Amino acid sequence: MIPVKILAVRYLPNAAPELSRGLGVPEGYPSLAMLTTDCDDATYIALDEATKAADVKVCYSRSFYAGAANASTPYAGEVIGILAGPTPGAVRSGMEAALEALSHIGFESYNDVPFLAHTVSRCGSFLAKEAGVQEGSALAYLIAPPLESMYALDGALKASDTVLCKLYSPPSETNFGGGLLTGTQAACSAACAAFAQGVREVAERPFYEQ
Repeated sequence: MIPVKILAVRYLPNAAPELSRGLGVPEGYPSLAMLTTDCDDATYIALDEATKAADVKVCYSRSFYAGAANASTPYAGEVIGILAGPTPGAVRSGMEAALEALSHIGFESYNDVPFLAHTVSRCGSFLAKEAGVQEGSALAYLIAPPLESMYALDGALKASDTVLCKLYSPPSETNFGGGLLTGTQAACSAACAAFAQGVREVAERPFYEQ
């Protein structure tokens, strides 16, 4: 696993109302917690974990263009995520859950091709909204470079009883692609295994004809 680097974390116990409105913070959630890391997709999964661990909502999350290797400043990385909560303690608890999740979520690499094939056994409010599914649904979170992602996504759908609920058509802001699939936890795990195999196939034989 390629470890995620957490670059910066900050808390706003009582954010300025104008800032909260601009970020789309829900009414009654004045406290904010912010982080940047060098891996957007792992961070999105971790932010979703925060919504299950504490009374927080993901009020803002955005990937930066071209990826962490081209970050504009030392602590920008690849993504910013902001949690909102009713109290400073709530957002701190949510952030601690996100940071803990980041310690065991990350991309794999095969022949220098990075990819993410992660089963979310029970999604929280953030990924449920992103995928258009009910909270608690299982998801397969699948990301890879452009060609690899589309080839492997096809294999994942054919190899599992899952439904594509969100397509990240390449190039994304970070020049990758992929999707979110939903089904049973077992089906999502099968989709992840098939996706990983598809990425490895391309990495081993980039030029291949049927």
